[in-house]
Amino acid sequence: MRVLLSTYGTRGDVEPLVALAVRLRALGVEVRMCAPPDEEFAERLAGLGVRLVPVGPPVREVMRGTTLPSAADLSRYRTEMVGAQFDAFPAALDGCDVLVAAGLAQIAARSVAEAAGIRYVYVSYSAVNLPSPHHAPPPRPGWPEPAADDNRTRWERDADNVNAQFAEPLNNHRAALDLAPVNNVRDHVYSDRPWLAADPVLGPWRETRGLDVTQTGAWTLPDERPLPADLVTFLDAGTRPVYVGFGSMSPSPDIAHRAVEEIRAQGRRVLVSRGWAELDLVDGQDDCFAIGEVNHQRLFGRVAAVVHHGGAGTTLTAARAGAPQVVVPLRLADNPYWAGRVADLDLGAALDSETVTTESLNVAFKTVLAPETRARAEDVSGRFRTDGATVAANLLLDALR
Repeated sequence: MRVLLSTYGTRGDVEPLVALAVRLRALGVEVRMCAPPDEEFAERLAGLGVRLVPVGPPVREVMRGTTLPSAADLSRYRTEMVGAQFDAFPAALDGCDVLVAAGLAQIAARSVAEAAGIRYVYVSYSAVNLPSPHHAPPPRPGWPEPAADDNRTRWERDADNVNAQFAEPLNNHRAALDLAPVNNVRDHVYSDRPWLAADPVLGPWRETRGLDVTQTGAWTLPDERPLPADLVTFLDAGTRPVYVGFGSMSPSPDIAHRAVEEIRAQGRRVLVSRGWAELDLVDGQDDCFAIGEVNHQRLFGRVAAVVHHGGAGTTLTAARAGAPQVVVPLRLADNPYWAGRVADLDLGAALDSETVTTESLNVAFKTVLAPETRARAEDVSGRFRTDGATVAANLLLDALR
């Protein structure tokens, strides 16, 4: 049995499929993965014995700089990606029994699976990405936000935005495969039976007519890597520090600097993750320490709080560790959604990255460093599932059998 997994994005997009790949291989399934050609992804998959089929440009090239690409550049990237997928997917699917696609960027996946006559499964990592009257669409960079008074209308206008970008190139490729045109690209990609790889406590799905959603739990793996010796020395040298990191995002340098200053004003030490933005906030004082890629599962259990951008993986890892969170989301994809979930569950504080002030940071850090916030975060931490990737692998195998 052979499965093709496909996504395009940063580490937060790739790692859940890595977890699924590991669980599938443990069940005797051969796995291939279409993903960006970035070196870190190639090395990660090679180490697990998973064949990488590179599709699209390196993500670091797209994400470079402190601002997102222009609307025109994003439109060009998206159109080129459709062509790259239709070129790469047929050969990648050869001999496969199912294609699992993650993210709206997988425009070609369902069509190529349809042409090959194999099963197609769409997965979202956040409930906010799936159409529902219970929430508005997530912000999509390069497209106008669908202004309306109700969520149903917003989702209709969101579908119009997706069609405007993708309908013509998608249907041109479908015609070449002798497939009928589609009139709603977004819902075609999502299908009417998507999977939701999110924890049901942290990111629950509310039943919605027209969508039969299977929520498996988040797709993660235990990380057994030890922390670097110099980091352990820093952690052991004083009280718990506050972690500041924005992963693959590049926030305004001013936000990161002000966060560090406010943490120090609260009498706390600081741990800065450089991330893809290569944050350089260490000024020689012994209360601030910079790190690269480390095991967050181990680290977050030893910090006073986690300051981050609202990525699904970081939010879940901090929540499982019982660490209070300050989420400063960019207005991008599911980041604002996860910030809202942290606030809704009283696991910390959520701020708007475009309106952050010294006063709002002060209030946020007082909130997350309060004993009652720590107690709440630790209480909720025991409720999260850790078997989502195993559940998904077994469901997939059962369906294929």
